[in-house]
Amino acid sequence: MTNNKSQKNIPVGWKEVKLGDVLRVGSGKDYKHLNGGNIPVFGTGGYMLSVDTPLYSGETVFIGRKGTIDKPFYFKGDFWTVDTLFYTYDFYETTARYVNLIFQKINWKEYNEASGVPSLSKSTIEKIKFIFPSLQEQKRIVSVLETWDFAIEKLEKKIKIKKNIKKGLMQNLLTGKVRLAGFNEKWETHELGELLDYEQPTQYIVKTTDYNNAHEVPVLTANKAFILGYTNETSGIYKKHPVIIFDDFTVDNKFVDFEFKVKSSAIKILSAKNKNINLKFVFGKMQLINFVVGQHKRHYLSEYQYITIGMPKIEEQNVIEKILTTSDGEIKSLEEKLTILKEQKKYLLNNLITGQIRVPRKLLINAK
Repeated sequence: MTNNKSQKNIPVGWKEVKLGDVLRVGSGKDYKHLNGGNIPVFGTGGYMLSVDTPLYSGETVFIGRKGTIDKPFYFKGDFWTVDTLFYTYDFYETTARYVNLIFQKINWKEYNEASGVPSLSKSTIEKIKFIFPSLQEQKRIVSVLETWDFAIEKLEKKIKIKKNIKKGLMQNLLTGKVRLAGFNEKWETHELGELLDYEQPTQYIVKTTDYNNAHEVPVLTANKAFILGYTNETSGIYKKHPVIIFDDFTVDNKFVDFEFKVKSSAIKILSAKNKNINLKFVFGKMQLINFVVGQHKRHYLSEYQYITIGMPKIEEQNVIEKILTTSDGEIKSLEEKLTILKEQKKYLLNNLITGQIRVPRKLLINAK
């Protein structure tokens, strides 16, 4: 449906048209001759700076001409765009808000016209065919999807607030700046090496690459993915959790409280030396440490095992850890809800603008 072939099984009341029949595509221009002001200038990466003169005023959907061509976004107001960013205007029997939904659906990379830096042309955009319902049904579809957008935005703000609260709790409780009622003993100073055992995971390396989400044992890797996949290998599983996982390439340490295998020996394992150490408390303290000096990442055995941290008695560690774990749980619960909302929005977007799901006419009164 997002190519130039005719769409089959067009829903009743819908019609297939070229984008050039319902909108015009405008080109950005150089802004360097303009003075500073309050009118935003946009490029393919978003907002750049502000000037005193608009290139266009009104509603639009931006789409990259060169570089980032698959990140369209909606805007309303005065604006200027640079040469690498197209804007759309003069909408006929449609609206910018509905076009924004269509642009989210189109696989723009299919229309790339360059072998190097991705590029689009006006003529290519204008020739793309898509199916459109009546203007009134478009408004109903926009109304439904914007309800989900509002819920997603509201939840994202709530998560941000919760994370800021958690950050404040960590800064105050993990440093002893704020003490909890009933605890007033002086904290002791310890090197990380005094608190944590270090282990190379050679015996826990996975032997096959048969990863499948249906398997049960996660395989950890030394990169951003962290959990590379799942294996059905039953031998060589690390079971002495919880532990702190780190590697030689990143500074993003992970607290792991489940059984696992590892992809390679680049993964390192830290565990508590004794029962007077709450490992999650120590992990929290490590989040406050900068493990990078200039361009150099410190390595545990040679360097950061000697870093000193303040530690209260185990009873106070446990209470602080419980407070922070509760905060983590609240954030995780909200993030799970956010994932569900985004999946719902994706499902609705895919089905509403293709006519697979029709919006009841009674929602017309809510359409803007």
